[in-house]
Formats: sequence, structure tokens, C-alpha cells
Amino acid sequence: MIYLYYFLAALSAWFGFQSLLSGFRYVRYVRRETSEPLPEFTPAVSVIAPSRGVEHGLAHNFRALLTQDYPKYEVVFVFDRADDPAVDLLREIPKDHVNTRLIFSGAATDSGQKVHNLRVAVNEIDAESEVLVFVDTDATPGQLWLRKLVAPLADPSIALSTGYRWFVPLKGGLSSRLRSVWNASVASALGEDRHKNFCWGGSTAIRRRVFEQLNIRERWRGSVSDDFTMTNVIKEAGLPIHFTPNCLVASVGDCGPRELFEFTTRQIQITRVYASHLWLALLLGSSLFAIVFFGGIVLLIARAALGLSYLWLLLVLCFLFVLGAIKAFIRWRVINIPLALYRQELRRDLLAQVFLWPVASLL
Repeated sequence: MIYLYYFLAALSAWFGFQSLLSGFRYVRYVRRETSEPLPEFTPAVSVIAPSRGVEHGLAHNFRALLTQDYPKYEVVFVFDRADDPAVDLLREIPKDHVNTRLIFSGAATDSGQKVHNLRVAVNEIDAESEVLVFVDTDATPGQLWLRKLVAPLADPSIALSTGYRWFVPLKGGLSSRLRSVWNASVASALGEDRHKNFCWGGSTAIRRRVFEQLNIRERWRGSVSDDFTMTNVIKEAGLPIHFTPNCLVASVGDCGPRELFEFTTRQIQITRVYASHLWLALLLGSSLFAIVFFGGIVLLIARAALGLSYLWLLLVLCFLFVLGAIKAFIRWRVINIPLALYRQELRRDLLAQVFLWPVASLL
């Protein structure tokens, strides 16, 4: 029994070491991308922002979208119904510097509601727009977010540019911090390899010509995941997806245990349907770690209670923990570059990032 455990522990340690190496590659990529000057590429853009309900910071996020440092863009806000409370909130915000429009899509019948909203909105964009940008209104973009997201498309070989989110707890609490740690591992899965990247629907720019040529609007029909569906279409076409660390955006707020489990379960279920190969790898990797780490803790306690030697077992557990803790620390440290405005909040989150990652893996 103990020899089987050490065999599984060796496998888990090897995967942990490979994960740590990928963490160092992620750090190098983020530092390089965020230090390079932006190309002067500012085509006309339509920003499509589906929204529903009023969450913390929504008014601030609306204002951030309406005050981008970008020469020519429009923002298309789309709601499923006119009596959404966010509509009145939006109407109270000045819109002097950018063209805006409100669209009411109605209830979805053959797609998820967000996907339905997007399918309606893309038919209403400005005819002059060369780039489509999709954004979630729970994200807080910086003033240069749009310019930074579109800039990589100056390279004709890049059809799509994407960012990602980083949950920034407001008041803290175990659930909020655990959500941030859980999501952080996904954020660091993006990187230099454009053929392994995926697009995030909360911060994605795509050339309009490519969007129409690939018939993404119709491919969305019957889907509940806008970003996974778009990712699959892009990959089928053999096109690269550029990850833009400059567009790692903060999603500020807290959640309770119920919201935490709803969020993580939904993400895993969607991954299982739209990217089963990723889901299977995640299942196997997380299961192996849970068996070795948490099973090892149980085994250690049992051996200690029986008066048996447990030193090597303790060293194995410490080694596994340190591998993950180092990766969590370097990931947290480099995130401070694109999220410089949130360094104080991120500093409060450091201990959670370093110590809660085994619980996030179990979750």
C-alpha cells in the first residue's frame, strides 16, 4: 500500500514540476508582452456588452467602457428585456465621448441567453467597424484596455486577441478568496503558444472579416458558451489565438459558498461539453493530486497514531505543497504588472493564493 502511494506521489510530483516550469514560462511571457510598445493600430471598433442585473461596481464598469482612450468606437449594450434594472443605471451615465446604443433581444429560445443576446447584437453594429470586441460588464477595464486588446491585430496573421479575468476580493472571506485562487490557475493556462490558447468572452477582439467568414454567429446557434464555441471554430480554421496579458482585467467583488460552488460547477460542466479533452486532463490531474495530497495527510495521521514512521511521507507532502506554492507566488507577483491599480487588494490576497491552492484543486 505504501509503495503504491509513493508511486502515485512521484507521478504527482512530476506533474507539479512541469506545472511549475509552465509558471516560469507564463511569467516571462507576461513581462515581455507588457513591456513592449503598442503598435499604432486603431481601426473602427464595435464593443458588444451583454448585461443582466445590477452587480457591485456595475456603474463604474459602464463608465470605464464609455471612456476608453480610443479614437473611434461604439458600445452596443444588449439586454434581454427593457425592465432590467441595469438599463436605468446605464441611462443615468453621461455618454458624451462615444456612440452607444441599447438593444433588447428578448428571451432566448434556441441558445443560452448570453449567446442569444450576442447573436442579436452583431446584426446591429456599425457598418464601418472592422473589429468586433466582446466584453463582460462584471469586468473593470482600464482606460487603455480597448487599445491594448485591439493592438495585436496589427499583425495580419492574428485573427483574434483575448485577455482574461482575475477575481479581486473586495471584503475578503474564504469563498471569495477561494474563487480567486481557483480561477487563477485557469488564467495562467494562457500564454505564448497561440494554438493552445482559448478566447475568453469577457475580453476578446476579432476581425469582423474573420467573424463573418467563419460564420460564428450561426455557429453560436444552439450553444450556451460563446467563448468555447468561438474557440472551437477558430481552432477548426487553424487560426492562432493571441493572449494579451495587458488585458488581464480585474473582476472586483465577493461571493458566498453557494455562488462559489455554482460558478466552479458551471465552468467545469461547460468545459466537459465543449472541450472534453481539457475536462478529462483536469479530472485526472486533480484526482491524482487529491488522492496523493489529501490522502497522504490521512495516511500520515494514521501512521502517527499507530506509532509508525512518517518522516518520508511528511517530506513528500511538503515537497508537493512547495511546488504549488512557488507557482502560485510567481503567478501572483507577475499579475501585479497588468493589475498595478489593484496592488493593495492583491497584497491582501497573497496568503490565500499561496496556501489555498490545494483546496482549489480539490474543489
